Amino acid sequence: MGIVNQDNITDVVIESLGKHGDITDRQREIMVSLIRNMHAFVKDVKLQHGEFLAACDYLARAGKLCNENRQEFILLADILGVEVLVDMLTNPVEGKESESTVLGPFYRENPPVLPKGASMIQKHFDNEETAYYEGYIRDENGDGIPGVTLNVWEDAPNGIYENLDPDQPEYNLRGRYETDENGHYAFVAVRPVPYPIPEDETAGELLHFMGHHPNRPGHMHFIISKEGFRPLISQIYDGDSEWLEEDSVFAVKESLIGNFKPAPEELGTDLHFEFDFVLKAAAAEHAIAAE
Repeated sequence: MGIVNQDNITDVVIESLGKHGDITDRQREIMVSLIRNMHAFVKDVKLQHGEFLAACDYLARAGKLCNENRQEFILLADILGVEVLVDMLTNPVEGKESESTVLGPFYRENPPVLPKGASMIQKHFDNEETAYYEGYIRDENGDGIPGVTLNVWEDAPNGIYENLDPDQPEYNLRGRYETDENGHYAFVAVRPVPYPIPEDETAGELLHFMGHHPNRPGHMHFIISKEGFRPLISQIYDGDSEWLEEDSVFAVKESLIGNFKPAPEELGTDLHFEFDFVLKAAAAEHAIAAE
């Protein structure tokens, strides 16, 4: 069946899987679906050879843009709503745990470790609104979890993350904190502002091709982790922000929206934001409990 025509090409490719090398059941499942759906797409739109070559060139240019500060393929997946869908399939909400959402393309490893309540502001802006963030990290029983690590980051008041802005200090508005014995966390940052995702290069080409805007609502990123619990990658959103219902990467979830309030004088900031998270016990913990 190696001689192909338009009717049998999909089956010929699928039948080649595993003929000259071992593949796992999961590899076969992924490749069969990929081949069937990709071939169906090509037939559906009657893809022409010039369009195919343009797509190959587009992906090659996207790859050349990837570096430690910008992961172009994650950005493209965000624009298409793929990353948030993968996240929802990977981390289904089955109980009281907090919802996750996309990591995004601007995460950096190893931000400064800071004491509870400390500021991660290294550079001030004329239009900034300082904010005291606090809340509790709890388990599904409602008990506070001590010793949880919170890795947090946000854009600056100019709408740019520090790793894309040569005028900001290294790791500005990034930090790692730990909950106290009651599961309480606190830190000082700024009110995040809406910003456009990069709309130059291939990301911008995709946005323009879709007729879509590049803007994201104001949000704070979190990675929350402790041994024995499922890590949580999430964001919290400013309930008064622009673009909340028209996020360019489709990542806003109702449960992740909160509100800034004027801060009490003793906090020393302009605003106050309270938000609690619930962590789900890791699978091993559930297995032990079931025995």
